[in-house]
Amino acid sequence: MAVLAHVGSGVFEPLQVVGVTAFGAAYAMRAATLAREGRPVATWRVVSYFSGLVLILTAFISPLGHIAGELVFVHMIQHLVIGDIAALLIVIGLSRSLLQPMLALKFFDRLRVLTLPMIALPLWIVNLFVWHIPALYDATVTNELVHALQHTCFISFGILMWMPIVGPLPVPSWFGGGAQVGYTAIARLAGAGLGNILMWSGTVLYPAYAAGEAHWGISPLSDQGTAGVIMMTEGALVTLGVLAWTLLRWAARDTEKQRLLDLAAERGIQLAPERAERAVRAGHGARLEERLKQT
Repeated sequence: MAVLAHVGSGVFEPLQVVGVTAFGAAYAMRAATLAREGRPVATWRVVSYFSGLVLILTAFISPLGHIAGELVFVHMIQHLVIGDIAALLIVIGLSRSLLQPMLALKFFDRLRVLTLPMIALPLWIVNLFVWHIPALYDATVTNELVHALQHTCFISFGILMWMPIVGPLPVPSWFGGGAQVGYTAIARLAGAGLGNILMWSGTVLYPAYAAGEAHWGISPLSDQGTAGVIMMTEGALVTLGVLAWTLLRWAARDTEKQRLLDLAAERGIQLAPERAERAVRAGHGARLEERLKQT
């Protein structure tokens, strides 16, 4: 990646653009297959998934992607867009039926363990801090392969981090609404910790950006501190949105579960609370309700 990209022809990173395009094509083909089978993917999922891909492409090929190699705080914006917001939108766009062909392969089925909350969150935190080690972070300014790897890691581990919260794969029974709130809070606290390091370190951590900072007339510490402020602000806003959504979904699921239990009791059917919980979590509450009505 060229330093001071605005001076030359700009930054185009084909390794990253090709990857995003491939995932978009794969999703579109699978969605088309499901539609032909009479199992169309909900429009809101399709919109969410491709919105995430568009955000990633925009972060790569727009002026944001150009200046990300010159200023730390712009690079931070790019990472938050692709690894936090876009990753969240991508996960929201997934469903079990979309993932079915991939999960049928033993290799990918075994990788499902990485989406468990007690594994996904620590991996995300480690990835976040490792890539902000000065030597690695500076290497992304001059090496396209390292930069592509960094972005791949941010997107991949971001997807893993969001999967237990909004993803379609099963989660442990203990990972209910309260645990999800705590999980989200821990993730944001980790991000806030890194943001505080950038804000208050008092030491220039990323000297590779010196040329860009000089061009834009911003001091290295101001650039670095602004990156920390942006990270904390974005984290707080996303956290509020996700927590609100989690609490609303928690309440809705409890209401649906109780409705199923009440319906079963009215019809003299024994329905274990655990079974009702599993049905609601998997999105099969309506199907179970229909069966109970037909009994």
